[in-house]
Amino acid sequence: MSGSILLGLIGEGIGPSRTPALHEAEGLAQGHATVYRRIDTLNPPARDMGIEEILKAAVATGFNGLNVTHPHKQEVMAHLDEIDERAKSIGAVNTVVIRDGKTHGYNTDVTGYARGLSEGLPDADLSRVVQVGAGGAGFAVAVSLIEAGVAELLVADIDPERAQRLADNVNAVTGGNKVRGVPTAGIEEEIRTATGVVNATPVGMKELPGTAFDTSCLTPHQWVSDVIYMPIETQLLADAKAKGCRVLDGSRMAVGQAVASFELFTGLKADVDRMRATFLAQGEA
Repeated sequence: MSGSILLGLIGEGIGPSRTPALHEAEGLAQGHATVYRRIDTLNPPARDMGIEEILKAAVATGFNGLNVTHPHKQEVMAHLDEIDERAKSIGAVNTVVIRDGKTHGYNTDVTGYARGLSEGLPDADLSRVVQVGAGGAGFAVAVSLIEAGVAELLVADIDPERAQRLADNVNAVTGGNKVRGVPTAGIEEEIRTATGVVNATPVGMKELPGTAFDTSCLTPHQWVSDVIYMPIETQLLADAKAKGCRVLDGSRMAVGQAVASFELFTGLKADVDRMRATFLAQGEA
């Protein structure tokens, strides 16, 4: 890749996003002036534009690529020239590469979590995992877990039907029957016999403090993962550490997703450690 790099993020309420700094610092470190714009659809001018119009404007003005976040990951798919098979199977696009005037859609959420798991907990026992939360990032995390080698995955949600839908979809995508949906009521009994636990709910964010289940059920032999990265140490991870569990914080997935997107945008090999350092340097704010 030669010259400068122009990227952006489409989403609602994305002011606090750490993604711009990750891409700008990595591009610059590799010798390319890099600009990463927030395209917040809650605010003008993007608020008054449709996704198709935003994409056309990005192509016309020479953007190299766009990240896409809530609530546009599904909506954007109808307006792309090509979509990667993996993104099609997941039903969501979070990375749009612009090449020769055409838009190409990818999903790096699955690979992002998988990279974080392999780097942060390379020898995790994947025999029996409980994932709490079947919305938002839940699908990508569940697919990642099965592809990483989880033998049995229980997905718990307040809405048991949503949990089972997610389980059915993951089983279809991964070609197996290792995933089962269960209600969150009484999930602590299932967690006690699990080798690993993943929080894929928003509970634990600064705006929604606490934990999604009673952490007194955790045991020291377990590993515990959280997809939340603001704060990096959630109440769940603090409780898990106090119990003697090994933990995986949400920064791993966030950085892994950004690494994969940067490489798709630029064709350059990203430095994972450098991008993680940039992420952590932004603190808890």
